[in-house]
Amino acid sequence: MGTEAAAMAKEAENANEIIHYFAQEWAPGVVIHMQTMYMTWITMAIVFLLFFIASRNPKLVPSGLQNGMEFFIDFLNGLMEETLGMKGRKYMAPFMITLFMFIFIGNELGMLPQIGVHWTSPTNDINTVFALSLMVAFGGYAVGVHQQGIGHFKHFISPKPGFLPIHLLDAITKPLTMALRLFGNILAGEILLIVLYQLTPWVIPELWVMFSLFIGFLQAFIFTMLALSSFAIAFHDEH
Repeated sequence: MGTEAAAMAKEAENANEIIHYFAQEWAPGVVIHMQTMYMTWITMAIVFLLFFIASRNPKLVPSGLQNGMEFFIDFLNGLMEETLGMKGRKYMAPFMITLFMFIFIGNELGMLPQIGVHWTSPTNDINTVFALSLMVAFGGYAVGVHQQGIGHFKHFISPKPGFLPIHLLDAITKPLTMALRLFGNILAGEILLIVLYQLTPWVIPELWVMFSLFIGFLQAFIFTMLALSSFAIAFHDEH
């Protein structure tokens, strides 16, 4: 695997690519971005380890990692209770907290120093962000049907049937804009960081890294809020 990765890196370098996806064709018409796959698995492993370590020996007065994780969980629980109500928060908390942490950690991976490993964010790949936005969109419909039955889809003709085209357009464009917003911000940040490292003294790239860390959190927050709005219709009678 090491020889294969080195060969892919050399090929990408020769192609003058700024962001290396290491695309491989596994079957006719089936191309997989191996770099995105590696970074996605690393992101999932980090999220798992953070929750595992923080919850392994919980203390009544939290400190360190436990304190940080509880801060994020309390913050997200507050957002969910305001948007989804008490029942919706209990129902959606595991999914929404995991979604936020995956996007947040994934966004920050691309800010790590490029020493020995080509670190990138899995969210700089259009395939990843579209998969996330479609999962949220169809998940919203699935949860809505589970909570309200087929009557969940009545909101497409609310307040009158003439609003159907507008609601259909919103259903199509919302996942699209969610994906493009996250993809564009993360990819642009990583490209600019690489360019700054090549053209400016090290102080300027480090300042950009600190700003990008905040942007990574902000984009995870925005995506999570938009996801909450997709699930809110399923629980609108609860609050």
